[in-house]
Amino acid sequence: MSDIAIEHNPSREKLAELGVENWPTWSCEVSTFPWTYEDTETCYILEGRVTVTPDGGEPVTIGKGDLVTFPKGLSCTWEVHAPIRKHYRFGEIWPGAGGPSNPSGSI
Repeated sequence: MSDIAIEHNPSREKLAELGVENWPTWSCEVSTFPWTYEDTETCYILEGRVTVTPDGGEPVTIGKGDLVTFPKGLSCTWEVHAPIRKHYRFGEIWPGAGGPSNPSGSI
């Protein structure tokens, strides 16, 4: 399994190419909770700050302006330090498509 990938302050062009503004949004107040990713998730942090600690791994802190990819199968704990709001998309991202890849047509 690959690690959490973080790109700090990606360009507006990259965000537009990915179609980030069209992705759903999710928000969460200050809290701590476990999470397992059943699919790859890419998200763009609009506000807030969170530390994500993979089970048996090193913690990473992400915040406003970060483009983050969590790999499928990752089990971790989220510790939200400041209320978080993010755009998110499940599945592998095809630049320019604005959504997840789904070559087989299945969900």
